[in-house]
Amino acid sequence: MLKVGDRAPAIDLPSSAGSVFHLSERTAAGRWVVLYFFPAAFTPGCTAESKRFRDNTPELSVLGADVIGISTDDAKTQCRFAESLQVSFPLLADEGGKLSRAYGVLWPLLAKPRRATFVISPRGVIEAVFWHEIQVNKHLDDVFAFLRKRIAA
Repeated sequence: MLKVGDRAPAIDLPSSAGSVFHLSERTAAGRWVVLYFFPAAFTPGCTAESKRFRDNTPELSVLGADVIGISTDDAKTQCRFAESLQVSFPLLADEGGKLSRAYGVLWPLLAKPRRATFVISPRGVIEAVFWHEIQVNKHLDDVFAFLRKRIAA
């Protein structure tokens, strides 16, 4: 798994918004990116985690961060999942798991990503990594604690 200080691999994937998402566009705009990997759409843990990010997107935006969700589900599934949850942020389709491999989060035998969250700075550097496979609520809590501490510094 990538660690703090590593350069974030480029992201150019189809999104639930109907376009291709480019990480470089967000970082070039001076935005922090909260990139969370989840195993599969429509599962209880992934639904709960995505709802928490959805409900807190406005506060994260005030802190200068954009939320992006990624799984190895296909684009059609990501679109249905995003629509069912009414998320305002893009869910990306990493079919084949290439990006999940690049970030080091792909389970070796399952071809599904681990539940991991990366906070990427506007410089394109990973500044925080959170990995809680079972405790889905901890990801958002950790992201808020990190961003608030960074802003206060």
